[in-house]
Amino acid sequence: MAPTQDDNDDVLLAGRYGDLDDIQDYIDKHGSEPLANIRDENDNCILHMVCGNGHIDVLEYLLPLVPSSLLAAQNRAKSTPLHWAALNKHLSVVQKLIGYPDGPGIDLIDMKNNAGHTPLGEAELAEWDEGATWLVKMMNLDAEDAEKEEGGAEDEDVQVPQDIEVEIEDAEGQVAKMTISGPPSKSS
Repeated sequence: MAPTQDDNDDVLLAGRYGDLDDIQDYIDKHGSEPLANIRDENDNCILHMVCGNGHIDVLEYLLPLVPSSLLAAQNRAKSTPLHWAALNKHLSVVQKLIGYPDGPGIDLIDMKNNAGHTPLGEAELAEWDEGATWLVKMMNLDAEDAEKEEGGAEDEDVQVPQDIEVEIEDAEGQVAKMTISGPPSKSS
């Protein structure tokens, strides 16, 4: 039986409040397929609700049931579930979204919303250093990748700095600085 608008509204609220039992009941009655197309008045999907409120148990249940494209779903403000998780400082959710094997992975970090903010930018604006640091560590910023992109010689010894200093500027021109400590460099 096809879900009604009330059924769909209820499952979005269940995602917002982390009510796994109600979500499981919805899926038992209607299957998981309708979840991919349910949106609220601001185009938020169930993953926006779950991730924005830090419900890791519900996220782990839903990820294998929804299309992986839903991880990159953008609402009316062009924010993704990762934007919401970063804004609300939910590290385990951020890690699960980026690390989900069938999902977009680190490409989610580069998606910008209408305000021009990436999820990393949202973490910075929320003054969430732990999350911002983790997101930066997940990005492809190491010297080996840069050398490969520039077509550098593979036989040369490369000295990779142990610490990387990063400056991030938001849309308002504010600059946040952080140092990321890496493992000791190894020469080839």
